[in-house]
Amino acid sequence: MKLLSVGELAPDFELPALIGGVKRKFRLSSQRGKKNVLLAFYPANWSELSRTQLTEFQAKSEELRARQVLAVSVSVDSIMNTTAWEREIGPLDFPMCTDFWPHGQVCGMFGALREEEPMRGAGDRVIYVIDRIGKIVFRQGCGLEELPSLRMALNGLGGPS
Repeated sequence: MKLLSVGELAPDFELPALIGGVKRKFRLSSQRGKKNVLLAFYPANWSELSRTQLTEFQAKSEELRARQVLAVSVSVDSIMNTTAWEREIGPLDFPMCTDFWPHGQVCGMFGALREEEPMRGAGDRVIYVIDRIGKIVFRQGCGLEELPSLRMALNGLGGPS
C-alpha cells in the first residue's frame, strides 16, 4: 500500500482506544483546531521495539504537550490485548487505538497495512505528523525492525525542537 503524501489532508477515522487505561473512542477530527497529532502505526503489541517506541512517547510527553502534539498509536491488536500490554508497559497517557475490526481498515487508509510476509495483515511501522488543520506535514515509513525518528517527526512541525 502507498503511504499518504505530505500536504494531503489526513482521512478521518474513529477507533476504539485505550486512554489512560480506560476504553474510549478516539476520532482524529476531534483534534482539528486543537492539537497536532503524531500518528504512529506499529506492527504488534508485545514486541520489544513497539515497547521502546511507545514508552519513548510517554517519556517525551512534556515536550509533546509543550509543542501542542498529541501522540496516538494504532495497531491491529484487539482492545483486550492492548489493555493487557498497556498494564505491563504503562501507564501510558495517550490514545492507543485498536484497528482490530474491520481488520486493518484505518491502517489501510494510511498505507500502513502489511500486504506481504513477514507479518502480513499487521500494521507497518509508520508515523505521520498531522497539523491542527488536518494536513500531513511529515511521514516516515520504517522496516519492522527500525524505529522512526521522533526528533525528525517533531521537526516537521517547524519551530524549536
